[in-house]
Amino acid sequence: MAAPLSEEARRLFRAPVFAILSTVSAEGAPQSSVIWVRQDGDDLLFSTIRGRLKTRNMERNPRVSLCAYDPDDPYVYAEVRGTVMLSEEGGLDLIDELSRAYDGKPWRPRPDETRLVARVTPTRVIERVASQSRRRAGQPGGRAAPPADSPEPP
Repeated sequence: MAAPLSEEARRLFRAPVFAILSTVSAEGAPQSSVIWVRQDGDDLLFSTIRGRLKTRNMERNPRVSLCAYDPDDPYVYAEVRGTVMLSEEGGLDLIDELSRAYDGKPWRPRPDETRLVARVTPTRVIERVASQSRRRAGQPGGRAAPPADSPEPP
């Protein structure tokens, strides 16, 4: 069942911030990569290359996690858990769009790579504002109760 992105998750994934993608290896171990990402409605899109470890992991097991934190306040973050669909359609267009947003220049295609669009549909969205966050500094008592499904502070 799909879950909508929260406003906080939208804010964090809207800006060109680096996200951490986690996939599951054939042995069941986590594998993480830092990626460029963008929103498309409630879905998150990123580019990958056919044959890479993360791609092989996603082809075998489409369950992934994406985590982004606020570069101005790293105690604020959102994790999006979901399922990924991979497609070659639009692969070069997406990496060019992401390169312009993150790097400020067009992408130079590499003829030996097959670019894929990875579309993550969220099934769960978790956000956290840790007690160390500057957002909490101005609140009475200095701390607010975390959301019920939030992990423990770092």
